[in-house]
Amino acid sequence: MTNVRNADYAALLLRVTLGALFLAHGLLKIFVFTLPGTAKFFESLGYPSLLAYVVVAAEIGGGLALIFGILTRVVSLTLIPVMIGALIVHLPNGWLFSNANGGWEFPALWTALLIVQALLGPGAFAVRLPQAEGQARGTTAHG
Repeated sequence: MTNVRNADYAALLLRVTLGALFLAHGLLKIFVFTLPGTAKFFESLGYPSLLAYVVVAAEIGGGLALIFGILTRVVSLTLIPVMIGALIVHLPNGWLFSNANGGWEFPALWTALLIVQALLGPGAFAVRLPQAEGQARGTTAHG
């Protein structure tokens, strides 16, 4: 049987870890690859360059929201398409991320972890927004 207190701390650990990783990836696209460079990369994949800016905003904003536990379920579900896009990009490279150009194992793992986070909710030490709390009534108290 799952210990609810431990589950709250497990959700916290997962949430902060996912948030830090998304934040790091978004900032990488700004400070290392640069926004114009990231946009060119997206174009080289056949995506519109504007999508690069959306992805960077989602990674940074979503990462911060996850770290603080703000709208955790919504943010987790919103980031899933970003990871599915990354998975599709890495699919031709094979399974292992150590393959040339990185395989699809990590985007697949991130996708699964986002689903787990959405199912668990924010866990311990999350910022609770009163308006969101009112809309979530009928869900669990941890929600």
